[in-house]
Amino acid sequence: MTDELDIRTAIKDTLPTVFGYIGIGLAFGVVSQSVGLSVLMVVLMSAITYAGSAQFIMVSMLVSHNPVVSIMVAVFLVNARMILMSTVVAPYFKKDSMWRNIFIGALLTDESFALSMNKVNYTEHKMSFEWFNTANLIAYFTWMIASGVGALLGQLVAHPERLGLDFALVAMFIGLLYLQVIADRSLAKSLQLIVILAEAVIIYLGLIFIPGNLLLVVGTLLGCATGVVIKHAFY
Repeated sequence: MTDELDIRTAIKDTLPTVFGYIGIGLAFGVVSQSVGLSVLMVVLMSAITYAGSAQFIMVSMLVSHNPVVSIMVAVFLVNARMILMSTVVAPYFKKDSMWRNIFIGALLTDESFALSMNKVNYTEHKMSFEWFNTANLIAYFTWMIASGVGALLGQLVAHPERLGLDFALVAMFIGLLYLQVIADRSLAKSLQLIVILAEAVIIYLGLIFIPGNLLLVVGTLLGCATGVVIKHAFY
């Protein structure tokens, strides 16, 4: 990465993450088609809901004939982490209009958030609407197209997990985490590694005691609190 924040640079920075969207998008399309959703319904769900993991939950709950209210609550809980991410991103766009902030927030994803937090390590903690919006749009259209293609290929690929498509997003996040650690010059590497290990333990224990819909939010808050305590106590 460089310290430039124009559209061309955003395209270059975002392209490595596209493969993660393609893999999991194909998997979502295949799964959705296998339970009876049409290609149009899959594409519209990806275009309107645009919620990644929450879309898998929607499909499973639709198949189980759950009430609409229950589906809405489940999707909200899964995506509640976006509230936390938006509060982190918002200060970078104080000088931009409200509509630009809304547009950034509406298309914000885990991946674009992680990518932006890595990017600010190279830009003296500056961010531009052009860069972030480009990253968001690339993610949005890639996800939508990949899920549609996955639905078309659904009859040919009955078990996407056998091709490793379900691991594509996990692999991408591991790569983004690595890039964040090596790029962040403001924190000691030892501190970052300790917080990563602490977060892994929190998530592991959370899988036992905390409902999956709440685990991401609770795990994030506990991980942040742990990092703050360790930093002020030992660094």
